[in-house]
Amino acid sequence: MLRRFVSYYKPYMGLFIMDLICALFIAAVDLVYPLASKYALEELIPTDQVRAFVVLMLILVGAYLLRGFFQFVVAYWGHLLGVYMETDMRRDLFGHLQKLSFRFYDKHRTGELMSRVISDLFEVVELAHHGPEDLFISIVTLVGAVIVMFSLQWKLALVITLLVPVLIGFTVFRRKQMSDSSRKVKEKVAVINSNIESSITGVRTAKAFTNEEYEMEKFVSGCHDHRAARKGFYKQMGIFFSGTEIITNLINLAVIAVGGLLIFGDGLEYVDLLVFTMYVSSFLGPVRKLANFAEQYTTGMAGFYRFQELMAVEPEITDAPDAVPLVCKGGHILIEDVSFHYDEEVEVLEHVDLDIPAGQTLALVGPSGGGKTTLCHLIPRFYEVAEGRITIDGQDIRQVTLRSLREQVGIVQQEVMIFAGTVMDNIRYGRLDATDEEVVEAAKKAEIHDAIMAMPEGYNTYVGERGIMLSGGQKQRVSIARIFLKNPPILLLDEATSALDTVTEAHIQAALEKLSRGRTTLVIAHRLSTIRNADRIAYIDSQGVREQGTHAELLEKGGYYATLHEATKAVQ
Repeated sequence: MLRRFVSYYKPYMGLFIMDLICALFIAAVDLVYPLASKYALEELIPTDQVRAFVVLMLILVGAYLLRGFFQFVVAYWGHLLGVYMETDMRRDLFGHLQKLSFRFYDKHRTGELMSRVISDLFEVVELAHHGPEDLFISIVTLVGAVIVMFSLQWKLALVITLLVPVLIGFTVFRRKQMSDSSRKVKEKVAVINSNIESSITGVRTAKAFTNEEYEMEKFVSGCHDHRAARKGFYKQMGIFFSGTEIITNLINLAVIAVGGLLIFGDGLEYVDLLVFTMYVSSFLGPVRKLANFAEQYTTGMAGFYRFQELMAVEPEITDAPDAVPLVCKGGHILIEDVSFHYDEEVEVLEHVDLDIPAGQTLALVGPSGGGKTTLCHLIPRFYEVAEGRITIDGQDIRQVTLRSLREQVGIVQQEVMIFAGTVMDNIRYGRLDATDEEVVEAAKKAEIHDAIMAMPEGYNTYVGERGIMLSGGQKQRVSIARIFLKNPPILLLDEATSALDTVTEAHIQAALEKLSRGRTTLVIAHRLSTIRNADRIAYIDSQGVREQGTHAELLEKGGYYATLHEATKAVQ
């Protein structure tokens, strides 16, 4: 994991090296100052060398001004380095999420994934910047301070170096407890984010059922869990910092005590003790930085661990090593002995065989849960078949590239996804390089142009979150316009009109019939009136395809479809 973290420095190595060089100068100034003070107190002031003293002070002023400039470089460019790395990590994570299959999203909540992409990487910025810099400055300062202190008085220096391992041992021992606590905090934040996302998305439902208090209780419960996790983390942090503070104060006390005894025995001069105490400050500063680094490393790597955990999820569906682009000559779909299950215990499709000639329309009917939608999702490989195979114009869909396969398939679903933005943006989503004129033409074919022009700002009208400003029929026609713009040879219509009123359904049905013309079309419908003109109808349930034929043939047969047709008429 650490090697993976370090790899994100590579694109910004120049910035990283500049940051370390500036940090090195800062550490050098801190090391030189006590020696300069010792020289002034022992050599210049007793001998009245005023000019040399003034020159030395001016040099120190210049050094500290330069140190301030380097401190700015470290603070500004160093933090930017962390931001650049965070951006790269977030880009990689989002790109990885785009590759994962539907099955992954079936098992993970949106709010949790948002927390992984956004919140978990915040601490990584501080670790990426301050981590190497603090570590580098601390090591340089510690080594330099130890060398000088031993040259001044080895006995006093030995006392300090004997106490430092105690501090380091304590730091290492406490880090694991802090790391575990930090990870729990992040997990609880992810839960809170999931609850917030769910509650805000479903706020209208909550109000309709007067369940605002329940949503509030659920959110407060999550906050209490988060508070408990935070409490545990801050307890570990409190033990850590109070322990390091006790040990560092004992080191200061040891310097004064041992130094005083050495002065009594004529083994140390007052000036040397003064300079020594300066170096102890220089020495303990890096020790505190190392303690802070331990906390940064704990929280930062906890976030990076969760980042790595998600990056380690292998995409279930990928291009085969020898995959080639799909050459679609008309869109002949052949489904041969296909079986599928979401888990090992529940079979959704068993040994399904279907033949859909190019340019024809096949309608799928049957009970809910019979696998109709799943079958549609198998064609663009949103899920992978467990057994059997699906071919398009003789090419196994597992042997062609995903991009070329999905470019040939258009999908209109019952639940349309409308993005926050304008009507123009949402239709253009079907083909991002489409001109305004092409978007308008697609809208006309979908029979929504007049409705758009009646909107306050026409095609530039903002539709709101999830298209809340549009009616159900308008959303469906926007999605149909997308497919007209995409112009694929294969069309999947998944209950595209089931949630609409009769009048709106008639308009949508007209647009869909226009859209289906000349395309290989697979239609799922509960309203049998919408599929009477299909070239073929297949009745499918958990046992597979029970029967297929035209509307008239299936009614005459008097089987499953005829029974379903009679039941539908009775309901109407």
